[in-house]
Amino acid sequence: MKANRLLRPAPLATLFSLFAASLAMAQHEGGGGGFSEKSLWDMIRLGGPIMIPLFLFSVAMVWLVIDGVQRSGQKRLMPEGEVEKLRNFFRAGDYVGAHQSCADTPCAFNNVVRAGLVNVGDGKEATEEAILAEISREQQRQSTRLSYLSVIGVCTPMVGLIGTVFGMIGAFGELGKGGATQNTSGLSEKIGEVLVATASGLVIAVPAFMGFYFLRNRLQGSLHELENEVANLFRKFPYHLAEGVHVGDQELYANAPAWVEGSGAEAPAGA
Repeated sequence: MKANRLLRPAPLATLFSLFAASLAMAQHEGGGGGFSEKSLWDMIRLGGPIMIPLFLFSVAMVWLVIDGVQRSGQKRLMPEGEVEKLRNFFRAGDYVGAHQSCADTPCAFNNVVRAGLVNVGDGKEATEEAILAEISREQQRQSTRLSYLSVIGVCTPMVGLIGTVFGMIGAFGELGKGGATQNTSGLSEKIGEVLVATASGLVIAVPAFMGFYFLRNRLQGSLHELENEVANLFRKFPYHLAEGVHVGDQELYANAPAWVEGSGAEAPAGA
């Protein structure tokens, strides 16, 4: 059992020893002038076909970060002009006008205020519950795209690992063709593919995770400020004067029981 443990890392150690030997031989064949410099495109090509999905992941990550910065900003969720407009409506007691303004200019802040106005006729408790429910929906709506950053952060190292595995298979294939001393060029290329694919997956995953947690915290902070502003609007709201009033143009489906307002309908059994 102990002997098996000692033998397990041997292929990997041998592979890196051969890689170091091939690099030394390549330097020697180049006349001792050092390694030939490679451009970024040469390095990407060295990574092999697996660099195509990794490139797509990187483009998606950049787009999601830019989109998340725009979506999670406080000015995007609650524009100053809309906040001041609703303040003026509330000061004037024009709650129908406030509801119409929210409907005409949808944004996170207006959606939350609109949900509260629709329920003011049902009392303070129902209004606050509607506001919190709408804030929760807005958080879910805004964070849907942010979650894909976390997916990219998890998937890209795995995709890079796939390139690593295929690169290792190719490296051992080159090693089996003619030995380390006879096929150093092919062996070095395959090992380079291993390292480039692995590094590329990590280079994409790290900023993806950092962007996800940064934008998630930024969104939570903006929604917290939105909740405070909505609470300020509804503070001291005259619920007793709005009791039974329906603000908005949404159709109310529930009506009085048919046996109450009908002419001859009988009440159900047990009523």
